[in-house]
Amino acid sequence: MNTSQPYCVLNKDGIGIMVFQDEQLAKEHNPELRFVTDNIDEVYKIVSTSHSHLLHPNLDKVTLRPWGAKEFAIADNQLGIRFQQW
Repeated sequence: MNTSQPYCVLNKDGIGIMVFQDEQLAKEHNPELRFVTDNIDEVYKIVSTSHSHLLHPNLDKVTLRPWGAKEFAIADNQLGIRFQQW
């Protein structure tokens, strides 16, 4: 926590939340949360069915990223949430 970019991972009952602080990114982008799951396809099905209008246009489907995680994202004008499965 005593660094220029503090980073925390919280895990409970199979759900992980990653939180980091980056002053420059905060100025450029809305705050972002990342949720880690073991079943991203099920999470995507629920979110895309109930809140499809929030799907981020750059990551609106479950996508295998170059770093090996499967991800999709939602966003509004104040907050971004990325869902991730390793």
